Amino acid sequence: MKLTVDRLHVTLDHNPILRDVSLRARKGDIVGLVGPNGSGKSTLLRTVYRSLRPADGVVRVGEDDVWELTPRAAARRTAAVLQDTGGNTTGLTVTEIVALGRAPHHGLLGRDGPGDHGAVSDAIDRCGVRPFAERDYASLSGGERQRVLLARALAQEPRLLVLDELTNHLDIRARFELLDLIVATGVTTLAVLHDLDLAARLCDHLVVLSDGAVAAAGPVLDVLTPDLLADVFGVHATTGRHADGVIRVTYAARPLASGREPAADVSSPCRKFRT
Repeated sequence: MKLTVDRLHVTLDHNPILRDVSLRARKGDIVGLVGPNGSGKSTLLRTVYRSLRPADGVVRVGEDDVWELTPRAAARRTAAVLQDTGGNTTGLTVTEIVALGRAPHHGLLGRDGPGDHGAVSDAIDRCGVRPFAERDYASLSGGERQRVLLARALAQEPRLLVLDELTNHLDIRARFELLDLIVATGVTTLAVLHDLDLAARLCDHLVVLSDGAVAAAGPVLDVLTPDLLADVFGVHATTGRHADGVIRVTYAARPLASGREPAADVSSPCRKFRT
């Protein structure tokens, strides 16, 4: 299902946080939200999953304004996976955590039916958490917990996934495994990512936020230009598609920060993330 954000304005305590933000995600697209800290990425996500009402503008999932839907109807369309903060999960098993994703589909009695059990089981298998399905969620590693949270979102059977720094604090293998899971879902996805290399690898399109406004939007190679990387992120870097088909960001040897002139010795080896 497509996502449309049209001319969104968000104000907090009378201060403008987002200004005239628009973006599009076609059905099945993975769109990355990138930008410096404080640029408004998480705030934008909050408006999409109905946690923060905008001052102006529209968020549509499909053809419907999410703020005109009931909370339950909106939750049947959009699932949010936020940074894992632990929360009050003591004593809950992995299966019980994943089953929480079925809440928007329950009737007045709130009882699980065969369809609920099937959705939970399928999500557990898709995210590879079957081996610890009966373990206490609180006992899992960070990477395992993130898989469980993604499984909970998939059990919700959403048309749109909203991800806020899902790979934060994970080791590199866990990050790649989680990215592969996201791609395999085939669900339209809007994801906040700090790591530009991961964003370039995962996303079909990028939206760059800077000071609450869209600085650039489009295909990865069109967006992550040397000028934008210097102007918005303050680094000397280039972006290119390598022979294996993967887009990678290559950072200058020295200095990395754009506040100083590049080093004269251009023959020194470049620093690359992810080989």
